[in-house]
Amino acid sequence: MSSDYWSGRTVMVTGGSGFLGSHLVEDLESRSDDVEVFVPRSSEYNLRERADIRRALSRSGADTVIHLAATVGGIGANRENPGKYFYENAIMGIELMEMARKFDVDKLTIAGTICSYPKHTEVPFSEDDLFDGYPEETNAPYGIAKKALLTQSRAYRKQYDFNSIYLMPVNLYGPRDDFDLETSHVIPAIIRKCIEARDAGEDSITAWGTGTPTREFLYVEDAADGLLDATETYNKSDPVNLGSGHEISIEDLIELIADLTGFEGDIKWDTSKPDGQSRRRLDTSRAEEEFGWLADTHLEEGLKETIEWYEANRPVE
Repeated sequence: MSSDYWSGRTVMVTGGSGFLGSHLVEDLESRSDDVEVFVPRSSEYNLRERADIRRALSRSGADTVIHLAATVGGIGANRENPGKYFYENAIMGIELMEMARKFDVDKLTIAGTICSYPKHTEVPFSEDDLFDGYPEETNAPYGIAKKALLTQSRAYRKQYDFNSIYLMPVNLYGPRDDFDLETSHVIPAIIRKCIEARDAGEDSITAWGTGTPTREFLYVEDAADGLLDATETYNKSDPVNLGSGHEISIEDLIELIADLTGFEGDIKWDTSKPDGQSRRRLDTSRAEEEFGWLADTHLEEGLKETIEWYEANRPVE
């Protein structure tokens, strides 16, 4: 897809070398031959520090900023790092928006999180329900830190007429995901466990919880597409869900991954570990209505692509 919107623009993408960011940068560069992309690397810019954000904006001369940088992890990582996850995600976004305003950035796109939704949100999750309760406890600090940026976005639009938008991708997966078992989410963790158990001839793997919760997953390339489509045409501070609209239980998901990886052993459930929120599925109608976006990658197709990438790129011991 190409778009005249990006022609002549300079876009700073925080987190642009990460999982979602690397796909978004590729998508962005495919949309225009005349777009300049600047990715502030963490080795050179600490986005928790105002001076480094100022330096990145000054050096890049960005007129558009897409904020993807985040400190994230699965349930275990969230339980171990609630203070870190709150502080780092809040401070990065808050300082970035303030500096973007002062540098007269034309538009700021913020990637939020569905972890911001209340624990007992009615399914499918509607953006209108976002402030109707406290998030699920294991990832509440992360979710609240991100949700604070939505409040900031609305306040800055009202007081300063600053154009920022706030999008909430559901759980992402795909090639280049984080397969570190200490920090990974469920799909890359189970892919790795299944492949390693298959290759070692083991007869079982262990998964967290009971397997009964449901989740919705979005292929990373679809998420990148949605973020860029919104940046092109959406100009409101009302939050927007990005999801596939399809729900699957963790048990069914793991059985599907086992089948696709060729692992024929048993799935054992460690019920001492938390399940997290009982259900997650998004109402994605606002994204379609506001900027014509729909996800188009089926879960099984996306899983095959992800497994193929991991098989080709995993470390060989």
